[in-house]
Amino acid sequence: MNTTKMTGAQRLIHETTPGGILLREFLEPLGLSQAELARRTGLPTSRISEIVKGRRVITGETAIALGAFFGNSPQFWMNLQTGCDLRRIEMENAAEIRKRVQPLEVA
Repeated sequence: MNTTKMTGAQRLIHETTPGGILLREFLEPLGLSQAELARRTGLPTSRISEIVKGRRVITGETAIALGAFFGNSPQFWMNLQTGCDLRRIEMENAAEIRKRVQPLEVA
C-alpha cells in the first residue's frame, strides 16, 4: 500500500493493522523475512505478504500459527485484528450505523 497518498486517518489504520505490527514489532526487530516466517509456520508466503500489506485479515488458523511461532497467544493476534476492524468501521461509517439502530428500551 502506498502510504504517501493516504490521509492521516488512513495511515493510522494501515500502521496499526496486524500486518503492520507483525512487520515493525516482530519481523524487523528479529531480522526475519516474510518468506522465513512462512516457511517456519507452514503458512503460504502469499498469505504473510498480504497480511503485511494490509490486504488480508488474520484468521484463526493464522493466529494459532503466529502465536505458536512467536510464543504469544492466538488471542493476541485476533485482538489486533478485531481492534483494527473496529477502528476502520469507526472512521468510515459508525455514525451511520448508530443512526439506524433503535436501542432497546428497558422498562
